[in-house]
Amino acid sequence: MALHSPAKVNLFLAVTGRRPDGYHELISLMCPLELADKIHMRVGAGPVSVACAHPDVPETGANLAHRAARRFLDAAGIDAGVEIVIDKRIPVAAGLGGGSSNAAAVLSGLNRHFGGPLTPAFLADLAVSIGADVPFFLFGGPAMAAGIGEILRPVAAPLPPFHVVLLCPSYGVSTASVFKNLNLALTKCKKIHKSYPLDSQAFDAARHLCNDLEDVAASIHPDIHAAKATLLDNGASGALMSGSGPTVFGLFSEADAARRAERSIAGSGQWRVIKTRLRV
Repeated sequence: MALHSPAKVNLFLAVTGRRPDGYHELISLMCPLELADKIHMRVGAGPVSVACAHPDVPETGANLAHRAARRFLDAAGIDAGVEIVIDKRIPVAAGLGGGSSNAAAVLSGLNRHFGGPLTPAFLADLAVSIGADVPFFLFGGPAMAAGIGEILRPVAAPLPPFHVVLLCPSYGVSTASVFKNLNLALTKCKKIHKSYPLDSQAFDAARHLCNDLEDVAASIHPDIHAAKATLLDNGASGALMSGSGPTVFGLFSEADAARRAERSIAGSGQWRVIKTRLRV
């Protein structure tokens, strides 16, 4: 069974509060990308296993795809083994949701394979128990996310089909450490959301791009701000860090402009540069 597992970017991310259980409440405009991992999955006898050639991807129960397979089988009462092989194309620990996407692909793939024993609502509940971004990847398209990311609704106005240039540093960032260092008194994106309600008007890169986690991550890794400046200097309509970082993306209306920026920035050798598109 071959599965498609896309990356995502957060075009807007406002952190609105902290819950008693330690999770943070947010409002986020999320969109999948054409950039995707490829997953090959085989159901049979034996245990759940994960294989991936990328050295930073765990092949144990810590892998979200492994966790998704195990929880699906337990919830559905199915005695089976699952072999999962991940062809990792999404940068790891980069704010692009690769691990969460892998988990969602495994959940939906297994549910199809076994004839839909779990309802969409049950599958969504299972997804959020694995990770806050996993429900979004089950959703299957651009979405406004609330809660910890599990409350999803379609985007009211279609998103522009932007071309995207990703600048990916060679290091990863811990999501937990970024949230731990977040000062809610200094967040600013909620004001933008109130002024320009993203769920009722078209997305505008000049007004709506905002991420409350960006300055926190950039205080640890200042080159995040340098990456943004580089994308803007190379013609991006807007640039922003995705999720908890450290990947920074630039939005381009024209494919030729995105290709020129890709070539120019790649020549510096400072970042891994990936050209892709929003899947709208």
